[in-house]
Amino acid sequence: MIRNFLAAAALLALAPSAFAATCSATIEGSDAMKYNVSNIDISKSCKTFTITLKHSGKMAKNVMGHNVVIAKAADMKGIDADGMKAGLASDYVKAGDARVVAHSKVVGGGESTSFTVPVAKLGSGYSFFCSFPGHSALMKGTITLVP
Repeated sequence: MIRNFLAAAALLALAPSAFAATCSATIEGSDAMKYNVSNIDISKSCKTFTITLKHSGKMAKNVMGHNVVIAKAADMKGIDADGMKAGLASDYVKAGDARVVAHSKVVGGGESTSFTVPVAKLGSGYSFFCSFPGHSALMKGTITLVP
């Protein structure tokens, strides 16, 4: 009985960290033009949220590069159109685009990058997508704010 009590006490000691919000996520993009996730849950208790993008493919960033852009889903087409004009040197994101909450740089095969999202700027209807020309049709997902 004492062993069971000690085991329970040890689990209770771990409980606060087990239920703490994880304020980060990793997304993988491949040469098949796909992300490995279609939704990211972000805790409202996080002040910032860090996203790491890993390109699991082998192709260079000028051929099959990927990034992650955070914005309202309704703004995706406009951001894409402006990003295409901005080009690779600007990570396919128009400089100073107020519709963009945050974005990563474009990475190629075997590369990774991280960026931080200010959670207070998010609400319902936000998504993430790749703004490399033609990629957002397949490489996109939703962001869900959770308690």
